[in-house]
Amino acid sequence: MSVKKKILIIEDNEQNMYMITYLLESNHYEVIQSFNGMDGINKAIKELPDAILLDIQLPEMDGYIITKELRKIHLLKEIPIITVTSYAMLGDKEKSIEAGADGYIEKPIDPDIFISQMEEFITKKNQNRRK
Repeated sequence: MSVKKKILIIEDNEQNMYMITYLLESNHYEVIQSFNGMDGINKAIKELPDAILLDIQLPEMDGYIITKELRKIHLLKEIPIITVTSYAMLGDKEKSIEAGADGYIEKPIDPDIFISQMEEFITKKNQNRRK
């Protein structure tokens, strides 16, 4: 039996959290939930997930700051971070990548392609690590 991959979701909107959790669990992922930045950073350190899905619009600390903080932690340097946001403004994708994210998925999430989008970023990160 294969080990389930762990995904940490940092998202303050309960409906989005529910949907993303449902999609991941339906595709045999283990989900760790966090509703704010500091808690998310602490859970990332404790759980060492296979990937982190991170909302940009969060209270107290936005996704860009959280990404930068996660990237400062040696244990987490290689973990793929994928930002998820409805902000989809010009420059958001670039801002996410500059902060240290490996990918960017726009809301509203398309349930038909969400898992494949996420897996593509995880695979790309893992391939770059092996080079």
